[in-house]
Amino acid sequence: MKITGVDTFLVDVPLQTPVSPYQSRYIFSTSTGALLIRIQTDAGIIGWGETPQRLAFQNATSFTGTEANYFRPILLGKDPTDIAALYADWGMEEPYLQSLVEMACWDILGKQAGLPLHRLLGGLYRERVEVTCCMGIRGPEEAAAIAKHYVGLGFSTLKTKAGRDPEEDLAMVRAIREAVGDRLHLRIDPNMGYSPEVALQLAKDLEPYDLQYFEQPMDKALLEESAAIRKQTTTPLALNESVTTMENVRKILELDAADYLLPDTYQCGGIWAVKLIGEVAASANVPCIFHCAHDLGLRTATMLHMAASSPNFPLANDCTYYSLENDIITERFEIKAGSIAIPTKPGLGVEIDEAMLKRYLVGSSVK
Repeated sequence: MKITGVDTFLVDVPLQTPVSPYQSRYIFSTSTGALLIRIQTDAGIIGWGETPQRLAFQNATSFTGTEANYFRPILLGKDPTDIAALYADWGMEEPYLQSLVEMACWDILGKQAGLPLHRLLGGLYRERVEVTCCMGIRGPEEAAAIAKHYVGLGFSTLKTKAGRDPEEDLAMVRAIREAVGDRLHLRIDPNMGYSPEVALQLAKDLEPYDLQYFEQPMDKALLEESAAIRKQTTTPLALNESVTTMENVRKILELDAADYLLPDTYQCGGIWAVKLIGEVAASANVPCIFHCAHDLGLRTATMLHMAASSPNFPLANDCTYYSLENDIITERFEIKAGSIAIPTKPGLGVEIDEAMLKRYLVGSSVK
């Protein structure tokens, strides 16, 4: 099989309340953007991939179609089922671009084999995947109300953004605990916002609130400092931005620098890389959670297949899918009591809705 065509699509889908407006320490957003790729083959099989738009071709302000020009010299004529060669020989410059292509290649391979992706990744370990509810930085009263709303929808785990000010973070956590008690597992993510000294003190101050974990409070390079914090507090520590190459993962595990790891395809280079990280982490008894970057249907499908086929993804995985105004796949995923059923059709198990794709193209006049 050979790749005969490559096209890209830049899309932007509005977010709904209570996720929107989504405020982290450095991003305020009311929509989620993605770069999609469509790979065609001489066998008539088409594969699709997705990566976060804010990372791919970050200077793009409108859809021009030229994004595909980067990929065509690399991909045309290649066999898309040679996924190991993609990692070793195909010359992708960045992991988020490689992950975009790799996802489409897995989609093609699954369709060629007539099997859903989770069968190619080891088979079905769980039939439904639990997902988190998420929110940006909010004031105490608003955070409490949103937490109650999510409990009513049946979610078991809440992740909040943080990192602008430790007192703000504490007030938000305190309000959530007072509003819902222990009915939600609670995670906060400062996105590398603090120094080691501030992160340590905040971790200690958070101890009474029984966090499931405190995610990436410091710069991604500060692995020894992460290990030191773990020895001085009972608040569990998770790492996300630090989880990139296998070399970095090995350092994290050797230093005992995290209770949990949050790998993602766009950070690590693809589905296979995340699968390997999950297995290596399992050897050190460190559970993994699949990270989310406000994903559309393609990346959400990838998360479901990965978590379904990987025992070492036992907790609720990051997700903001329920916040999308709509999606670019024909059948939207349904979240019931905080979990999603695994796709069963070949490949990623989803199909692109051409009308929705056209509607959400950046620069499109169709709304």
